[in-house]
Amino acid sequence: MKIVVFNVAAEHSGALTILKQYYDKAVSDKQNQWTFVISTPSLLETDNVKVLKYTWVKKSWFHRLYFERFVAPKIAEQVQADEVLSLQNLVVRGVKVKQTLYLHQPLPFVEKRYGITEDFMAWVYQNIMSRMIFNSVRKADSIIVQTHWMKEACVQKIKVSPSKIKVICPEVNITIKKSYQQDNEAMKLFFYPASAIPYKNHAIIVEAVKGLKQKGLDNVRVVLTLEGHENKAVEKMVQEVQEQALPIEFIGKISLDEVYDYYSRSILIFPSYIETFGLPMLEAKLHGSPILASDCAFSHEILDGYDKARFFDPYQVEALARLIEEVLHE
Repeated sequence: MKIVVFNVAAEHSGALTILKQYYDKAVSDKQNQWTFVISTPSLLETDNVKVLKYTWVKKSWFHRLYFERFVAPKIAEQVQADEVLSLQNLVVRGVKVKQTLYLHQPLPFVEKRYGITEDFMAWVYQNIMSRMIFNSVRKADSIIVQTHWMKEACVQKIKVSPSKIKVICPEVNITIKKSYQQDNEAMKLFFYPASAIPYKNHAIIVEAVKGLKQKGLDNVRVVLTLEGHENKAVEKMVQEVQEQALPIEFIGKISLDEVYDYYSRSILIFPSYIETFGLPMLEAKLHGSPILASDCAFSHEILDGYDKARFFDPYQVEALARLIEEVLHE
């Protein structure tokens, strides 16, 4: 059987992880012929896996939409696909074979609504891309989501049959080299590995730490995986941290091994209020790390029953500051 996997969107973070997981499965599947249609990631071809790269897709939204409308259907036809797997939230139009859709974009399904000037890309996903995503969900033969809350959201918002949707949590194959152990009794280390997307909510951490410093609590150190110049909001944040001498460090992107090392000696703060899954919470949980997480459905799905997890309102600075202070006094 010939299976074509489309994922020109994947470039980094969780989307790239999912792409590589399916690629690894394909390489070991000698019964079928696989074709991966991607943009910039590096995947090697094997006897049963062919890789087609379209780097120009990343040039603009126009290029992406042109690819989805005209190029993708031709690829499926030329490969003579028996089955199509789309890992990028959109089905391939005009394909008559079985098609499975991997849905991992939460923005069209969350209650929080964005204005066009507040966050343009979030507005695009909620007001333009959402229509294409909803239509794709209706047309797909089967749908894969990462969490039960996403399945419920699809059923309620798009009215698709629950039997059409399968919940498959992301695979996390971690060799725990070192479980959590605080390495400095006098100074508590907090860690948040996240990109600069606004809903990752870094600002609440800065405001909480600012309040704690004003109260004279200085036995705290926070590490963020931001470069410091991703956008104007981040640049403003860095400037504020520097001007007020807040104990917050911007270390930029780090390797997965380095992330795991931080889990082994720090407390995870996870204030994001929009996630499909929230992988850092599961990774930190596997390391036995204490976790301060946003009080959201995705957080509870991962952390309920974990005795080192505490939850806070991601829109209330005081709620996070209170939890951090509790940790500092333990």
